[in-house]
Amino acid sequence: MQFTTRPEILGTFGVATSTHWIASTVGMSILEKGGTAVDAAAAMGFVLQVVESHLCGPLGDLPALIHLAGEDAPHVVCGQGTAPAGATIDHYKSEGLDMVPGSGLLATVIPGAFGAWMLMLRDHGRLPLRDVLEPAIHYARHGHPTLARVSATIDGLADFFRDEWPTSYATWLPGGSAPAPESLFCNPALADTYDRILTEAEAASGREAQIEAARRAFYEGFVAEAIDSYLKDACVMDAAGGRRKGVLTGQDMAGWQATYEAPLSVDYHGWTVWKVGMWSQGPTLLQSLRLLDGIGIADMDLNGADFVHTVTEVMKLSFADREAYYGDPSHTEIPTDTLLSRDYAATRRALIGLRASLDQRPGQIEGYDLWTQAAIKRSAKDSVAAPGAGAGEPTMAHLSEKRGDTVHIDVIDQWGNMVSATPSGGWLQSSPVVPGLGMPLNSRAQMFWLTDGLPTSLAPGRRPRTTLSPSMAGRGTPSLAFGTPGGDQQDQWQLILFLRLVHGDMNLQAAIDAPLFNTSHFQSSFYPRGTQPGHLMVEPAFGEAVMADLKARGHDLHVAEPWTVGRMTAASRDPNGLMRAAATPRLMQAYAVGR
Repeated sequence: MQFTTRPEILGTFGVATSTHWIASTVGMSILEKGGTAVDAAAAMGFVLQVVESHLCGPLGDLPALIHLAGEDAPHVVCGQGTAPAGATIDHYKSEGLDMVPGSGLLATVIPGAFGAWMLMLRDHGRLPLRDVLEPAIHYARHGHPTLARVSATIDGLADFFRDEWPTSYATWLPGGSAPAPESLFCNPALADTYDRILTEAEAASGREAQIEAARRAFYEGFVAEAIDSYLKDACVMDAAGGRRKGVLTGQDMAGWQATYEAPLSVDYHGWTVWKVGMWSQGPTLLQSLRLLDGIGIADMDLNGADFVHTVTEVMKLSFADREAYYGDPSHTEIPTDTLLSRDYAATRRALIGLRASLDQRPGQIEGYDLWTQAAIKRSAKDSVAAPGAGAGEPTMAHLSEKRGDTVHIDVIDQWGNMVSATPSGGWLQSSPVVPGLGMPLNSRAQMFWLTDGLPTSLAPGRRPRTTLSPSMAGRGTPSLAFGTPGGDQQDQWQLILFLRLVHGDMNLQAAIDAPLFNTSHFQSSFYPRGTQPGHLMVEPAFGEAVMADLKARGHDLHVAEPWTVGRMTAASRDPNGLMRAAATPRLMQAYAVGR
């Protein structure tokens, strides 16, 4: 039996797993109160905004998959806000920009996470809103132990906050110094914001009416008013090195609501895998599975050089298509059926060679030549970071503490309902704190391009092509929920995890503990949108022989520090009702709980 860093959690009542132990235990407490997986996931999401404020915030975004017991497929919840009415290419160019900054006020879209949680709670929760919000309010008001990475992030931005974002300085450096690791950190303004939302909500009669009142308080009431008032005059430094005003208004917020939609899916070796739509990068995992279906992965050593090389080359092709073709299908006709077809995969599979590719190779689909040529041209342009606050979303200890990241949540309740959710955005380093609210805006608009005619062109009302990408899979109906933070790496690590579960006869914890790798060969989703042709990062646990083999195949190999790649969590339910859950030991934050 393979050694694991932790046991795979087993139970029959419920399981909750996330990227922070406090959130996971809060989720389990909600299940113990009789809450559903949605109640638990929402409570966990609000707590993560407090305890991992460098990774997600209340004004961020949220895609989620919900599987309701007895149904054949999950539902997608779209909490990805759209570009404001004033977010036009002409306006951004008039501000001297040729790229959307990675931080600051022009980087924001309408915040979608709160609306998504309210939609999910209204339709699929059981508990009162107070039960869901009170844990987050408690930790914001009375304090939580500061993570070392949060302390380092704030300390590294102290001078920038003091000089450029004074509201952030007052929030994150109370008394003039960054919170020390393990010291109790409070955000009383955030606690007050959620307390006021609860007070206004509870003036309504009935659970659903209260949840709707909370949504109105956020999008049409005092929260939107505070954001609107602040953005009328605020002019702050951004990652592009200039002081600029934002374009988001209270009217933009009032006109937006979270929605449901159908997922995309493919079948693979008796499994079905479900992902969020083309406005996310999730379909790259589906495309990768289509490519791998004819390659013979099952016969490979899942920790060997053949496996790493093959999966890496497949991911390069899938992500090249992401750059050319993905975007908001509500605004642009995306060739989704072609991209996910077996015939298309067969033509792409023929491109996989024995050596590492150094080229960006989107597929050629008739009628879309302009998109593919634009993607190739963009990727050839050198991008250099400019002054300003940390902007991107790449994850792990070997990258800058100043960069943002993400969190992830998986929950299964006693009835068999299941949630996989990946909240992000609104990081403490993304934008100044809005006065009086204790929360900064998001920076998801950096996914857009300031070029007309593309599926990812900046346009009012359009969703940015997010990296956020929860997953579900099962043999027939959903039985497995999984995901990870990690920006462009999310669907790389999830693909590796899924392949090891399907072909490796591993339990969840063993599959998560196994060494990981990822490539940054393709264009980054985050400012300044660079490429690293041939890049391959591996954990040293693969061993010297495997790493030497990969170098010999032409990969630009980077060896990470031990146990630093990936932050995956997963939960599953067997046909007999036995539940399983696991979380990565990497960075010593994520935990799974259950009984």
